[in-house]
Amino acid sequence: MKRRKFIQSSVIASALPLSAVSAGTPNMTLNSDNELYELRTYEMKFGADQNLLVDYLKKVLQPALNRMGVNHFMMFKELGNSEPTNIWVLISYPFVDVYLRSQTLSSDMEYNAAAASYHDLPPDKAVYSRFSSMLLLAFDGLPKMMDPVPGASIFELRTYEGYSEDATQRKINMFNKEEIDLFLKTKLHPVFFGNMIIGPYRPSLTYMLNFKDMAERDANWSSFINSSEWKTMNAKPEYANSVSNIRKLFLKPF
Repeated sequence: MKRRKFIQSSVIASALPLSAVSAGTPNMTLNSDNELYELRTYEMKFGADQNLLVDYLKKVLQPALNRMGVNHFMMFKELGNSEPTNIWVLISYPFVDVYLRSQTLSSDMEYNAAAASYHDLPPDKAVYSRFSSMLLLAFDGLPKMMDPVPGASIFELRTYEGYSEDATQRKINMFNKEEIDLFLKTKLHPVFFGNMIIGPYRPSLTYMLNFKDMAERDANWSSFINSSEWKTMNAKPEYANSVSNIRKLFLKPF
């Protein structure tokens, strides 16, 4: 059992960039108390019963992961009519070990019993084509996920790509030192900030904001962009050319 655990830990460690195990990089350390975030995207099959997947996620997977120590489990659908339909799941793990335990659900008898009918679905009744995952390490400036504001109906997911690892790290430094504080001041309501350590857009960072509605979102972004604090920090040479592409997606909670 000890050897198995060592092998699993080694797999996770090998998947992280070298900076993640360097004592000289305070934002990314394996023994950090910063949360890990898994962001899953389920691509639904055309004509599939979406409720079957939603019920499994809410009534089977979420309770099982909560028993293992997961902090948050949130589900979203895309704003508008995406095709194929995508269901997004945000999972926060307090430590690497909790993430590793979450990969061993097949040994959980309570989970197996609850998931039996879902696992017995025949191939022609499959509810999704595939799901993909991104793994993110929380920033030092916000090491734990924040709860959404009461009545939040809009969640904004943003990914900032960098043209190099250094560029992305400089943008992370900007958030840690100054920008997160301004987000909070201008009520951009962050949920999390994460460095993408496994995923399709590396090097990059991803964060999520939430608002009561789109009107609040637009007003608060305007306050941020027009603030003197933003204009001052954005002009600093150490942050120049730190973002080469921005991906933005609006989600709403189930």
